[in-house]
Amino acid sequence: MTRRTNLTAGLHPAVPAAAAVPPPGTWFPAGELPSPRRWFGPSEGAVPLADGGALVAGGALAGDVPTAEALRYDPVAATWAATGALGTARHSHSTTVLADGTVLVAGGIGTGRPPAAGRLASAERYDPATGEWTATAGGMATARSLHAATLLPDGRVLVTGGEGDRAPRAPGRSLFSAELFDPATGEWSPAAPMADSRLGHPQVALQDGRVLAAGGRRSTGSGRGVGQGFCELYDPAADAWTRTGSLAAARAGHQATLLADGTVLVTGGDGPGIRFERGFVPFSQWRTERYDPATGAWTPGENMPDGRTCHRAVALPSGRVLVLGGADSATLTTGYATAALYDPLTRSWAATGGMAAHRYLCTATPLPDGSVLAAGGTVRSGRALPVPGADELTAATEVFWI
Repeated sequence: MTRRTNLTAGLHPAVPAAAAVPPPGTWFPAGELPSPRRWFGPSEGAVPLADGGALVAGGALAGDVPTAEALRYDPVAATWAATGALGTARHSHSTTVLADGTVLVAGGIGTGRPPAAGRLASAERYDPATGEWTATAGGMATARSLHAATLLPDGRVLVTGGEGDRAPRAPGRSLFSAELFDPATGEWSPAAPMADSRLGHPQVALQDGRVLAAGGRRSTGSGRGVGQGFCELYDPAADAWTRTGSLAAARAGHQATLLADGTVLVTGGDGPGIRFERGFVPFSQWRTERYDPATGAWTPGENMPDGRTCHRAVALPSGRVLVLGGADSATLTTGYATAALYDPLTRSWAATGGMAAHRYLCTATPLPDGSVLAAGGTVRSGRALPVPGADELTAATEVFWI
């Protein structure tokens, strides 16, 4: 059964029954989340399940209060439904689908404020068959948030970097350390540390089994920290990191996407902060770069139609890449509704249909039927708010038809 047949048969009931097959690049509304929320981490957010749906666990509610709520998305009914709750409320954690279809959630930020609470070392495992969570045997050696997590070819999970506690009520510090989770034993063990500390960094499993950590933020002790261009590769067989080519532009808030030919596309990130004709460029990064694992080098890619940071990028079954949402890094006041498609064969970008909701720090998940599920995120913050106060989040969910 093709996706077109599925759609007209009611896979996404938000589409009117009498509607013709929609044109590519169309977004359809789906059932809203129970409440508005957002996701900060590079490995946080919804993940696809074997039944064709998706799971989201935890996240930040209004006021950045962490939640223990876990939700499953049903693509037939186009609705979210509660499943077993996490044992510990958290946001800024990682969520990884394991080889057996279970899901691992690790680390993040818990309820309260340090020292009563703060960053977490605990981890939990979800069984889609029972809808229940079980704590792993022990937790990570280091409490961390905004870290990256990657499933390795042998079934283990590599967790790297992130932000760790510096001192009670003090800004966090970016981490060098890495850890491994073995689903066979349910235990954590140390992995070789990275050469550079980083947090909020995208991490990509390459076709040869190695893992690429690209750029990311480095803590400076206050504020959001600074972006970096340093990149490195992890070899699971040798448990060793080696430096590889650096990005031409230091990046944070960017995305890295594995392409069908084995290269990696990096998009967006915080703006370059260039003073041009006596004016400051407030926009986010619009230049892209492409990494070749065979040479270890980055080369300039094609410019996106618009710069964006805190966006999402998803590889599609066609080999193209969908980039959606985001914001400008100078103010982070208003989320974008725009989306764009990158074609690696023609090395070109094209604008595609925009979302109904403006959003950044959202989640975007490829579903088994080839569509993309976008949910939650920040709509407005700071000076964009009609009345100063907490950021405006959204519960809206939309599905992208390709």
